[in-house]
Amino acid sequence: MTSPVDNAPAAARDGGAEWHARVELRGRVAGAGFLVTPRTVVTCAHVAGDGEDLTVTFTERPGTPPVPARIAAHGGWTGGATDLGDLAVLELAEDVPIAPAALAPVDAAHGTAPRKLVVYGFPAGYDEGVLTEQRVTAAQLIKREWLQLEAWHPGGQPLAPGFSGAAVALADTGEVVGMVTAAAGGTGVRTGRMMPTQVMARYWPDLRGLVPTSGHTGADRARLRALVERAARAGVDCDPVRLYSAAADPFDPPPPEEGFDSLWSAALFVLCELDGPGAARTVARFADRLQALLHTPAVQPSAPEWSPILVELAHSGAGDGLVRVEVSAYSEGRRHPVDSGTVERHRLHAYVGERIEAAFRYLTPGADELVAFALPRDWLDWPVDRWESAPDDATPLGCAYPLVVTDHARRKASTRHVLTRAWKRLDTLPGARVHRVECGGPEEPGRLRMRLRQPGVCLAGFGTAPAAAHLRPHFHTSLTAPAPVIVWSRDGCGSGQQECAGTDGCTGKAFLDALDACVASVPPAELPRHILALREEADAEEDHWARGIQLLWDDPRVFADPHAAAAAHTGSPVA
Repeated sequence: MTSPVDNAPAAARDGGAEWHARVELRGRVAGAGFLVTPRTVVTCAHVAGDGEDLTVTFTERPGTPPVPARIAAHGGWTGGATDLGDLAVLELAEDVPIAPAALAPVDAAHGTAPRKLVVYGFPAGYDEGVLTEQRVTAAQLIKREWLQLEAWHPGGQPLAPGFSGAAVALADTGEVVGMVTAAAGGTGVRTGRMMPTQVMARYWPDLRGLVPTSGHTGADRARLRALVERAARAGVDCDPVRLYSAAADPFDPPPPEEGFDSLWSAALFVLCELDGPGAARTVARFADRLQALLHTPAVQPSAPEWSPILVELAHSGAGDGLVRVEVSAYSEGRRHPVDSGTVERHRLHAYVGERIEAAFRYLTPGADELVAFALPRDWLDWPVDRWESAPDDATPLGCAYPLVVTDHARRKASTRHVLTRAWKRLDTLPGARVHRVECGGPEEPGRLRMRLRQPGVCLAGFGTAPAAAHLRPHFHTSLTAPAPVIVWSRDGCGSGQQECAGTDGCTGKAFLDALDACVASVPPAELPRHILALREEADAEEDHWARGIQLLWDDPRVFADPHAAAAAHTGSPVA
């Protein structure tokens, strides 16, 4: 059939009128309705019937499936054409992402001159909807229940079955003044009836909180509504209570004790609860402040300004009981040697803790500290995050500071070049996408390398430790690909010593499931801080899934030293 007439008012045709609803009872069109909250539709009681198999379709959103509904409130209508209370409130099965209808102040439908009204209904043959233009005959209520409607043009679309429950809206603003309840039905008679909003509120008191006062103009209301819709679409992050408080006059009522659950509820409070000459000023100020928020560019979270402490451990060559240690601090891009030496293993924890404490003297004030251990490949699984922070402080290092490990072999220039290019790409990602290396049936190492080089992949996740024989080649491939981030569980899947089919009982699979859910929305640059929080949780909870988590995180830009040649340990105590 034909679509709504082309000369219909813009307020009734544009995206702001998606709240028009078609009501179906047992699969057949029963009438119309309109959305007043994200989960509430108002219609006539005779349209909703007994409420069995009731659905609502928003035809101005093509392709939107019907939404199941139930009768949540009823006006008491008993079935006669002139019976009172022909109103039903439908609760949808879920919130819909559509801006609800805006209600007009009481008595807005009539004035010194007739006001053109628009009704959008679904008579036979017009399942997609059709418009009719109406006006109120007089301000007098019939039986204290209805206003009489008559066609604006003698030759226009008359009211007919299928318009029942439709919103009656002002043509110039799109605000709703009432609801169609009946058409005259006689041949050649082009009148009908509407229940105005003040009568609807008599049967459903919750509607009173949605009807604005008359202390402001339709233009004010339209502007505020448009700004709230834009803010909702843009996801503007603001506190509605603070926004209202900043706009309110000293004599305006305080915000409700429970606050506002959305910008919509704050805007409705401004429009519906404030009255008098000051109401218009508050509406204008509220709208001005919201517009300023919309025009303020959103501040994108910047990557942490890491000021790292680098602890380099290496085989000493003088025996298994000795470890070569070098500790440096990075401040404003410059490397400051702290200390180096060969240390017996039983003294290693205390030695490193003391040098880390000394390294803090060189860090940029206010910058984010990061402790990084550069380890030989066969030591990457060392639980350095569990080492004590200091001889007099048993707090694990990984619970005191963001702590990562890196592969000492990846510090060569070619690998750093590739990693730097990868991190420039990762800076644009909103979250860390995990490429899972499962215990059972892992892909071939060559294919894994290809996967890890894809643009959106930044994190290789292992459910077991690198020592697992069947996954050792895959771990080596992840290191050489090179994957910028690798995460695994030291405690996963039998501590990595046994092969596993990777079924639902696999602890490694459970670790990867939890990891995937936990880091999906974490920018890669933020992972060290996020893993710190996980380690703190795990330290306080005995069976926490992240208790043995190991993070290999390698951003060469954090360790860049523009003065490397000149600063080569000439100031080191052991130079």
